[in-house]
Amino acid sequence: MKTQRPFTYSLLAMLLAGVSTSGMAEEKFTFLTNWYAQAEHGGFYEAQAKGLYKTAGLDVSIKMGGPQVNVMQLMAAGQADCTLGDNGQALETWQAGVHAVTVATVFQHSPTVFISHDKVEKGQALKDKTFLLATEAYTSFWPWAKSELGLGSAKIRPYTFSVQPFLADNNLVQQGYVTSEPFSIEKGGKPFYVYMLSDWGYPPYGNSIICMADTVKKRPAAVAAFVKASMQGWKEYLQDPTAGNQLITQANPRMGADQIAFGIAQMKKYELVTGGDAQTSGIGIITEPRLKKTWDMLVKNKLIDADKVPFEQTYTLDMIKDAKVMP
Repeated sequence: MKTQRPFTYSLLAMLLAGVSTSGMAEEKFTFLTNWYAQAEHGGFYEAQAKGLYKTAGLDVSIKMGGPQVNVMQLMAAGQADCTLGDNGQALETWQAGVHAVTVATVFQHSPTVFISHDKVEKGQALKDKTFLLATEAYTSFWPWAKSELGLGSAKIRPYTFSVQPFLADNNLVQQGYVTSEPFSIEKGGKPFYVYMLSDWGYPPYGNSIICMADTVKKRPAAVAAFVKASMQGWKEYLQDPTAGNQLITQANPRMGADQIAFGIAQMKKYELVTGGDAQTSGIGIITEPRLKKTWDMLVKNKLIDADKVPFEQTYTLDMIKDAKVMP
């Protein structure tokens, strides 16, 4: 995606170069996360706590999502400038008439997992199990799992965000985030196995930063400044999360220190933030080939129509390519 505003890019270059904007009024910017405040959002809260957004010339408000919050609809209604989500969401909402654009990502691969009582070598070995799936699974990873892992005949029950049914039935396989559900299941005292869907070929990024196309067009400097400050926040959060964690627990008092610590440990173990292309191109980097794999997957599984979702318009590399926040 290209813009036609040379004077805006002049400001953008200044921001990316780290030049102080203290003489300018801070520009208001609202960011909506995809769940209650947690370790998976830590870099944003770290950037807020340490004044990285303010230094970048932004007055950032972080709003929490939740189980009943449609973040894409709220963003489209003007309640946020950018939001956090699976980069496949941007493609699906484009088809629905909401022109959302992926501008960066936090996780270099999806944190989505299957959790089983049995150890298996391939996903196909789970085909005789009953899966606990949330509603959003049907428009994200489940069509892929049916076609690529041969799970089309598997039985399904609703996942209600409680791990108790899984603990009570050894024939169940449940969905989850590698940073979340294993923490609760571990307390049950039974052996279990966690399988990253990305290890089996599931292509989307995780926790991507998604903005309205119009926002990127009209406010490229603000978006780029937010992205770079956020990625610096992520780097510092993984080094010392103290400041970010204080804001997380203020926003979500039910989030315990032990669960936050578990989430951080999992992000480090699986190199969600610092692995993949981030190693060579910086935290937050997205690439056209990776994005295209997600687009191809959604087209193949008939979740989007290729004629209605022009791939080249659903992302921009301009907001992240020059940030270069190295792990």
